[in-house]
Amino acid sequence: MATFGIMTAPMQVDYQDVLRVWREADAIPEIEHAWLFDHLMPIGGDPAGPIYEGWTLLSALAAQTRRLRIGLLVTSNRFRPPAVLAKIATTVDVVSGGRLDFGIGAGSRPSHPLARREYEAHGLPYHDAAHAVGSLAEACRVIKRLWTETEPFDFDGTYVQLKGAFGNPKPVQRPHPPIMIGGRATPTLRVVAEHADLWNIPGGGDVDDLVGRSALLDRFCAEIGRDPATITRSIHLPVSYDQPGCTRDAIGAALDAGFRHVVLGLPAPYPTDVARWVADELITPVHGCATAATR
Repeated sequence: MATFGIMTAPMQVDYQDVLRVWREADAIPEIEHAWLFDHLMPIGGDPAGPIYEGWTLLSALAAQTRRLRIGLLVTSNRFRPPAVLAKIATTVDVVSGGRLDFGIGAGSRPSHPLARREYEAHGLPYHDAAHAVGSLAEACRVIKRLWTETEPFDFDGTYVQLKGAFGNPKPVQRPHPPIMIGGRATPTLRVVAEHADLWNIPGGGDVDDLVGRSALLDRFCAEIGRDPATITRSIHLPVSYDQPGCTRDAIGAALDAGFRHVVLGLPAPYPTDVARWVADELITPVHGCATAATR
């Protein structure tokens, strides 16, 4: 069975704009999850425009919603030490009553100059891809331990070193919130195979690439003895308000490729009743196909 959600990038918008859309979506059963992204400076529109910190905003929205599963698509592992991130995520899971899907990835693409500038602007180091993926794998291990272990522990990794690490309280969800890892690079897919409950990839382009990446993930799962069916395939698709048929076609292609967790990216400004429009124009027309495809 496919599930559908929305993503509202918290840039070039006001808090009240995002809150309105999330409250609308929270009342519409066809929309099951909602997402923000994780950047510190705009990566589209006015480079000096407004943008909100993802986890802080997510906690506020967690307190203002009741039903939606919520998350960041996806957290940059480059921005926050993993033990701090584990504490932040636990707090959001508690505030939401156990509705967090924990999205994480290696971090911004080095080829994207508007994403790259936020590191120097915030005094953050920018390491190479091998460092980013290696530290992502260690972060996943540390975060899961902080969420589940009942005694303090030390961790002496290549990228992460902790002494007396301990998490209290624990997340509401047991054994821990579902972990979504985003990315398409081959080294990242190996981390997905080991740690993820969901895997997300940007869509809207070459369907054959999606199928190929998914098949590679299957292979990496087989190499470590994991059933690839235990990893939900998730896709982020941009929404066109003017050409909903194109968006419906992209959803159909994603479903045919085996992606059952669909995140619909809403461009700002958000039209009035946009969540209802998403349900009526995008989700309902394809939901029957999605249901039939899983039979």
